[in-house]
Formats: sequence, structure tokens, C-alpha cells
Amino acid sequence: MILVRSRATAVWLVLLCGTLVSAALGARHGAGALILLFAFMKAYLVGLYFMELHDAPPILRLMFTGYCGLVFAAVVIFYLESP
Repeated sequence: MILVRSRATAVWLVLLCGTLVSAALGARHGAGALILLFAFMKAYLVGLYFMELHDAPPILRLMFTGYCGLVFAAVVIFYLESP
């Protein structure tokens, strides 16, 4: 029996695993940057597969990837500089 019948189901399982890992890491102090990484990876996957940007023109995918990267970098910089 095939459990994963579509790409969306596979991505949903990856998102679910990412959520579980983030929740497990949330109990540890000092794992905030790693949790942020999981959060932005999940946002990127949602954009690509559930907002169907994987079929969009390359320039739109590049703009979305750049936006996710810039926002991630800004959030991590602010997180690391906070007391």
C-alpha cells in the first residue's frame, strides 16, 4: 500500500515532522536559531507547494526565495543581537 500518493502529501509529512522537531527543540534553551530555521523552511515549502509557486515562472520563484532568505537573515540577526 502506498502511503504517499502525491507530492503535496509528501510535503505535508515533511512539514509535520518539522513541526514535531521544532516542538522538541523548543524545550531546550539555546535552540532558538535552529527553530527559526525550521520555521522558515516550512514557510518556504508552503509557498512552493501549497501556493503552487513550484509551477510559477522562474523569476517569481527566485523573488520568493530571495524574500524568504532576506526575512530569515533579518530575523536571525535581530534574534542573535537581542539580550
